[in-house]
Amino acid sequence: MQEFEFLNDQGFGVHASQGSTTAAPDETNEDLMDAYSRAVINAAEKVSPSVVFIEISHAPANRKNGAPSREARGSGSGFIFTPDGFVLTNSHVVHGAGDIAVTVADGHRYQAALIGDDPETDLAVIRINAPNLMPALLGDAQKIKVGQLVVAIGNPYGFQYTVTAGVVSALGRSLRAQSGRLMDDVIQTDAALNPGNSGGPLVNSRGEVIGVNTAMILPAQGICFATSIDTAKFVASRLIRDGKVSRSYIGMAGQNVPLPRRLVRYYNLPVESGILVISYEVDSPAKKAGVLEGDIIIGFDDHPIGGIDDLHRLLTEERIGHKSSLVVIRRTDRLVLEVTPEESGNKKSAP
Repeated sequence: MQEFEFLNDQGFGVHASQGSTTAAPDETNEDLMDAYSRAVINAAEKVSPSVVFIEISHAPANRKNGAPSREARGSGSGFIFTPDGFVLTNSHVVHGAGDIAVTVADGHRYQAALIGDDPETDLAVIRINAPNLMPALLGDAQKIKVGQLVVAIGNPYGFQYTVTAGVVSALGRSLRAQSGRLMDDVIQTDAALNPGNSGGPLVNSRGEVIGVNTAMILPAQGICFATSIDTAKFVASRLIRDGKVSRSYIGMAGQNVPLPRRLVRYYNLPVESGILVISYEVDSPAKKAGVLEGDIIIGFDDHPIGGIDDLHRLLTEERIGHKSSLVVIRRTDRLVLEVTPEESGNKKSAP
């Protein structure tokens, strides 16, 4: 009995044999599409009541010629994550806003108060006073798998409660925040995002929020990013508690530079680049430690430093007020200085 394979209308291979009838597959293509559709529909139905439309306005500023400028307006997305009205969104959506209005799923519009925002992770928390709110269920970023179905919900270009679907394209990406600091543990997805989607939820098939949609690469298609929900949980808790996320800083400006090869070999350094100190702030921890312009930072507290991002990752809240070792190359000498990082809050993007 001769067997052969051909493509059906949908492009799937179907086996058949001459002289026999083809066995019906367990699931038809329509069933498969229905299963996919059901997953997207269920996720959207669970999360949509928690998604909000955010409108902001900035007070007009006087121009140099004395003429007042027009009031700046913008919009974005967010989602309710507590029953008492806390809303998670992007920092770039609400940062510096003079007025924040939130429209919930039933169409009611409320004024919102800014609880705090963190430009370093592009996250913010606002709050509304409204009845019968339905908070979204937050997921676990550790359970995310590349290739799994995800659904994005937001308000692109003001089109409210728009649903797009895709998959997790990659995990553990790094993305530069508008403040200049590198955001780690970013989710890449091909679920379509457009301006106005910022701050909306990225959810799995169970309707659990696994990320906060934050950016897309404009020239590309299908390359979009969301901040991990684990990062969002931590940042949101600090913003609710303190109104800010505290980090440490040493108060210097620098740029990444390669190290002379002979110095790398002579000192057997674990890195081949470092941070060239261009300037430092008056009375900063770096100045007090004896850092000079022209020094190249190559280590911090027994950690090799190959660039500014390495130092940013180490300047956490736990370092505030604690003495740390700072390893620098000064001309051809390797020096170990003692520095005590101070609190930066959200004021500085430099180390």
